[in-house]
Amino acid sequence: MKDLAPKATMFGHQDDMSYGLGWRAIPWESDVKRVTGSYPAVFGWDLGKIGNPVNLDSVPFDSMKVYIRRAHEMGGINTLSWHAYLPTDSTTPWTTKEKVVVNLLPGGKDHAAFKHQLDLVADFIGNLKDGKGNMIPVLFRPWHEMDGSWFWWGANNCTTDEYKQLYRFTIEYLWKTKHVCNMIVGYSPDRNFANADEYYRFYPGDDIVDLLGVDNYWDMKFSGDSLNIPTKKVEFLVDEAKKKGKIAAMTETGLEGLPDIKWYTEHLDKVISANEKTKQLSYILVWRNFSKSHHYAPYPGEAAVPDFLEWVNKPDIWLLNDLKAYRGIK
Repeated sequence: MKDLAPKATMFGHQDDMSYGLGWRAIPWESDVKRVTGSYPAVFGWDLGKIGNPVNLDSVPFDSMKVYIRRAHEMGGINTLSWHAYLPTDSTTPWTTKEKVVVNLLPGGKDHAAFKHQLDLVADFIGNLKDGKGNMIPVLFRPWHEMDGSWFWWGANNCTTDEYKQLYRFTIEYLWKTKHVCNMIVGYSPDRNFANADEYYRFYPGDDIVDLLGVDNYWDMKFSGDSLNIPTKKVEFLVDEAKKKGKIAAMTETGLEGLPDIKWYTEHLDKVISANEKTKQLSYILVWRNFSKSHHYAPYPGEAAVPDFLEWVNKPDIWLLNDLKAYRGIK
């Protein structure tokens, strides 16, 4: 990913092979492939509701393992987000009724339950293997958008120290106690930063993090000079990743429902192709295609298709076919 970043930015899509507009669980289907002839280069999945048969988006965990293996064997990259439910009562990620992070930390009353939840995560990631029994590498991106307050691990729901402890314990437990060796780690706040101090406010440490990301939907709604705001944030990410020897990515973005049919060329591209710095993002990932009102990649027949095709056909925007060619995979 580091080597590729100066050459191209990869396109990613959440739940790409799981479902799309008018279909669900059709083997190897994809809205992106239907539109472009290629899968995305990056495949996003989510571990929310781990321990249940299906995740928070009703994707069976057993099927997710198959999709991840398929994406890997085709030459793609897999990334795992985690909309974590509370390990004690299955409360959704979107709760701010009480401050619970402190209860999950060592010495907290729910620490044992949290470790059990991490055991489930370790079992899932640690058993991702290809057809030859080799471990499948994944990018794990827990505790995202912490600078907002819509999740129970968000800015108003725990102290920065508690958050860092949560993050560090999560990764160190997976690495050192459970010996999960096939993941790299991503740090991805939302858009709420204007300088290094704000970006790194919740940062758990260089020894923990491999990728510096940002989830940015709000800034990407606007056009014209307003796009200078997200552009500067991307420039910052690329600069910081270079300093630290890490990867930079726009880990989530998109326009829900694509009411602006030229969002890809007139919004997204204006940011990530603004200059030589912004062009060095490793990847961008748009969110899932659930319905006509809640989707982020165009589907066949949609008015946004021509604009999307214009964008993905740029030589420095890569889908899976481009990545396979670069890697020499047929």
